[in-house]
Amino acid sequence: MTETIDGARWSREELEGAYQNWYKTINEAASGQASWEEFLALYTDDVVYHDQIQGDLEGRESVRQWASMALDSFPGDQFRFPEIWHAIDETQGLVIAQIKNEMVDPGDGVVAWEPHISVMTYAGEGRFSAQTDAYDVESFLTMIKEWGTRAMKAGFLDAEQRGWYEMVYPETVPDEVAS
Repeated sequence: MTETIDGARWSREELEGAYQNWYKTINEAASGQASWEEFLALYTDDVVYHDQIQGDLEGRESVRQWASMALDSFPGDQFRFPEIWHAIDETQGLVIAQIKNEMVDPGDGVVAWEPHISVMTYAGEGRFSAQTDAYDVESFLTMIKEWGTRAMKAGFLDAEQRGWYEMVYPETVPDEVAS
């Protein structure tokens, strides 16, 4: 066990266990095997979560609102989060992970993804007090646009999902859509 920046002490095993639980829970929530509430329970009430598009989200309720909008509704509900790698810094109480923002197969056999880095500050008892996600926003949004166009051409999207693309990214809607 080593001392962290705030004087708390956690073992590498505890940090690894908390991360593995976080990783399992985010992927179970993304696939519908668990709820986003279970994911949110992995953060302290006063968590500070930084997303590059949304900025700083302060408190679990702000993270809940963001997760509902960004992860639990279309097109966020089309993502899965395979790990590329992770590292643990027991001196600082940090877990750093590179994760794929991977969209499900849109019906053409091509799985698109963009990476992001998450830096999570451990608070003890299996929970995190801060998370910062860093990713290339332009590449991420381009992936979503291209995925939608492919999904529409393959007939993968329902009318409501196509309507989302017509409203948000009308330039991506193909002239002919498979039905």
